[in-house]
Amino acid sequence: MKFFKLYKNFNEDEAGAVTVDWVVLTAAIVGLAVAVLATVSTGTKNLGNQISTALDGQLDD
Repeated sequence: MKFFKLYKNFNEDEAGAVTVDWVVLTAAIVGLAVAVLATVSTGTKNLGNQISTALDGQLDD
C-alpha cells in the first residue's frame, strides 16, 4: 500500500515538468538548426564554386 501512495504522490507532482519541456524543446530546436545548416552549407559550397568558375572565365577573356 505504501508503494501506491508513493506512486500517486509522484504522479500528481508537477514540480519538474517545465524543466523537462524546456530541455526537449531546446533539443528539438538545436536538431532543426543542425539539419538546416547541413542543407544550406552544401548549396552554399556549390554556389561558391560556380561563382569562382565564372570569375575565372571572366579573367581569362
